[in-house]
Order: sequence, then structure tokens, then C-alpha cells
Amino acid sequence: MTDNRQVRLLIIGAPGAGKGTQAARIAERYGIPAVSTGDIFRANIKAGTPLGQQVSAIIESGGLVPDELTNEIVADRLKRDDVTNGFLLDGYPRTVAQVHALDAVLEADARRLDAVLLLEADTDSVVSRLLKRAEIEGRADDTEEVIRHRQEVYLEQTAPLVELFSQRGILVAVDGLGAVDEVSARIFGALDARLDARLGA
Repeated sequence: MTDNRQVRLLIIGAPGAGKGTQAARIAERYGIPAVSTGDIFRANIKAGTPLGQQVSAIIESGGLVPDELTNEIVADRLKRDDVTNGFLLDGYPRTVAQVHALDAVLEADARRLDAVLLLEADTDSVVSRLLKRAEIEGRADDTEEVIRHRQEVYLEQTAPLVELFSQRGILVAVDGLGAVDEVSARIFGALDARLDARLGA
């Protein structure tokens, strides 16, 4: 089933919460492209574009891609024809400053986010899931300490965003634990209800 309404979404979820899997399903369900900053960066690095070279140099030096550059990349991506009927943002915005930059881009075209999906997952359950995956894939560096640190960083970074989107009344929190199909059903039920209320059934 594909929903043909104009839908502009953002997905937030801790590492290991199944965000990538669900993002692909959401994009297919609503017939919109999933826009991932990570994918954009990797594609440019692989193609050897000037942007890719710039990003690669930053990452190799251990730095974070600055907000200004990330904002520019996303703004450019959101001007393309395939996002006319909407999009699903994944990995951006990560900071309150980036939220305001995104607001400005959308407002320039009289657009706005319709819903922000928060994929919730108990930290201990996610840590167990990631440790099992690390064992299967032979990721010796993914120790419990490292995984827990990533979870803490994620929670610290996203707390202000969750609060901001909650205040705007567009936050949709869904339990991300369980079988993939069960989680997808929860997500679609929650998003459809929110979109019907916001966009008009």
C-alpha cells in the first residue's frame, strides 16, 4: 500500500533501534524518498566530488561535519523534484540549530514537517541487540562500554530535539522493540492517525 498524500517526516532513533529498516518501510509506504545525510556524504565521497573530498578530509581528521555544510547539503537535496510530494529525513537535524535551519528552508517554500517519529527502545535491550550483532559480524571494537557510550551521547543530543518537537505537537513516539512487522504496524497506525488529524483525512 502506498499513501499518496504530501508527507514530510523526520525519524529519530537510538543506534540499534532499527531506524534504518523502518525508514525504508516508511518511505515505501508513503511513496516518498528517504533522505539520509550519511548516504549523501558517502555517495559524494565515493564519487570523489568536491563536497565528498571536503567531507572525507573532515571525517579522516576525526572531526564532525560542521552545521553550515550539513545545512547546505540538506537544503540543496530538498530542492530536487523527487521531494515535491514529501520526504523522510534520517540523521538530520541532529541539533536545535539544525532544526531552525531546516525550518527556514521549508518555510521559504511554505512547507513544514508533518510529524517527527521517535522510535523508542529500552537501552539494555538495544545494547543486547548490538552486542549480538557485533558478535555475528565480528566487530571486536563494539564492546558493551563503547555501545553504552554511544547510547548516552545519542540521548544527550536528542533530548532537546524531542522536547522541541513535543512542544510543537508533532512528536509521535512508538515502541521500537519487537518483530520488524509488529513495529512497522505500530508506526503506520500512529503516523496515519497523526497525518489524518494534521493533513485532513
